[in-house]
Amino acid sequence: MSLSVFFSSISRRNFMPEADFFRSQIGATLRVYDEIFPDLEEEKPDLALFGVLDDRMAIGNAGCDDAANAIRKHLYPLYQGEYKLKLADLGNIKAGETVTDTYAAVKTVCEELIRSGIIPILIGGGQDITYAQYLAYEKLEQKVEVAVVDSRFDLDQENTESAPLNSQTYLNHIILHEPDYLFNLNNLAYQTYFVSKESIAMYDKLYFTAVRLGMIADQVGQVEPVIRAADMLSFDINAIRFSDAPGSAHATPNGLFGDEACQLCRYAGMSDKLTSVGFYEYNPTLDNREQTAILVAQMIWYFIEGFYNRKHDAPLLPKSAYITYRTTVHNDAYELVFIKSKKSDRWWMQVPYSGSQSVNERYHLVPCRYEDYQIAVGGEMPDLWWKTHQKLV
Repeated sequence: MSLSVFFSSISRRNFMPEADFFRSQIGATLRVYDEIFPDLEEEKPDLALFGVLDDRMAIGNAGCDDAANAIRKHLYPLYQGEYKLKLADLGNIKAGETVTDTYAAVKTVCEELIRSGIIPILIGGGQDITYAQYLAYEKLEQKVEVAVVDSRFDLDQENTESAPLNSQTYLNHIILHEPDYLFNLNNLAYQTYFVSKESIAMYDKLYFTAVRLGMIADQVGQVEPVIRAADMLSFDINAIRFSDAPGSAHATPNGLFGDEACQLCRYAGMSDKLTSVGFYEYNPTLDNREQTAILVAQMIWYFIEGFYNRKHDAPLLPKSAYITYRTTVHNDAYELVFIKSKKSDRWWMQVPYSGSQSVNERYHLVPCRYEDYQIAVGGEMPDLWWKTHQKLV
């Protein structure tokens, strides 16, 4: 079955300046589903962009279904970096007769793209589309690590198992989905006054990672390992402060600065592991002077730029390209092994576990910070080691 059945075409002319594109602009080389659907086999792209025209479950944010076209207007004119861009714009996934139909279409498209080695870039609707993005991994036979940039935890703490699926409860459905292939959930840039203490306690109980906005401010690099560990990223535009991104119904005075949001997207693009990214909740009807559309276009540009600057230093082969550091903690009770890439100066930590099919000890490689190594050298066990170990036992 051709993926074209899920999409409505778009016209490149709608996003083209009067004098046409310069040859170094994205719009000049982008393959667009205008009249003919892009051939994803003969001319395989590295990345595939598409919109999702469905905001029925975007609570209080009607109008975010037309996000993709508003963003295209500002993405196409951006200039390419020092790389050969292979990007296809597949058009827009049409809203299904029901929202469940839309989810099924998004799942099928993302699954096929990921299986083909093409990274999907979704431009939302509501953040409930994240659930469909996650479902794409169900048949890929792997554990999945999810990263969400959001000012809130989109959970219903009161009705955990019976919460309806929408933009404010989709995490319930990811966490409780059967079969369970969720390895870890990371929530970045949350604001404490928007999150209940019960939700934070639940994250701790499940050994999930939650990073407050204040921990990211002026030190975005601290969360690079968290994004590097993720298989998929969901970015809620409401995580960006209103002054930088007014185009959403739930934007607030505090949040990420625009340049911080762009840096997070660059980290996501650079991750060798990450295979899909979604941008949700942008609402063009609320966007003063199209500032949010411009910012999201630049965020996508940074993701693309990061992708073409991947270091390909994971998995960790050959061994000659890495430096291994060993230290012990808790009176030599545990030996901790850290690995540093000579190519990128990025760090990983080995977390051992016993394989169910073998008596031999195995280990899981976790992206980490240099600071985690310093903590271990000081004789303390990094929190990241304990949390990961608990998931592996």
